[in-house]
Amino acid sequence: MREFPLPLALTARLSPVLVLACTGWALTSGPFAAPSAGAQRAAGQETRTAAAGSSAGAGPADAPSPTAAAQSYTTAPKPCTAVAAKTVASLVPGAKTAGKEIPSTDEQVRRTCSWNALKGYDYRWLDVSFEVMRSTDAARTSYQQRTAEKSGGGAVPGLGDEAYSVVNLTTQDKQQTREGMVLARVANVLVVITYNGSDFETKKAPDTDEINKGAIKAAKDAVAALGDARG
Repeated sequence: MREFPLPLALTARLSPVLVLACTGWALTSGPFAAPSAGAQRAAGQETRTAAAGSSAGAGPADAPSPTAAAQSYTTAPKPCTAVAAKTVASLVPGAKTAGKEIPSTDEQVRRTCSWNALKGYDYRWLDVSFEVMRSTDAARTSYQQRTAEKSGGGAVPGLGDEAYSVVNLTTQDKQQTREGMVLARVANVLVVITYNGSDFETKKAPDTDEINKGAIKAAKDAVAALGDARG
């Protein structure tokens, strides 16, 4: 990113960056956005209550195995080290690879890291979030709800237990922005990737393929980091 005052003409061109930044930070309100920590706890409680009710007359064979319980994640990994530095450098040229973690009300439930940079007239934004649910069933239900709300995308084979990607184009004041989102589920954890870009000289957005592949690449890094966190 530039470390010196910008010419007036470029400053005027970059006013949409503020809109883009707001869009990136507004991840928490989007279709893949996480419910609040309280809502996640409530979902987990509902799942446990329903399970208790349905298993009241069940025998030992119906009880979850200790192995299945041991595979659940209890905390989110550090998000700013979840995406490899070389991936950040390729997707967000000019960004500091350390990233910036967004404050969370409960880091055990949700953690997010963000990278953004302007190189020349090209702007890129990348977010990665980890959301820890109380159970695999709760994570699966949330995954199904979010993907149903965000139509037009498709499954991503071989990524986590299940994954979905979608790319959308928006235009504001003749400036195009293309944003890709990937939602992946691994056991009781959801991994959410948001990746977008704009060219403030041509007012065009990057190709769909570029944004989609970039979001999936970041998602693969994040899912791998989640596996490492399990140890």
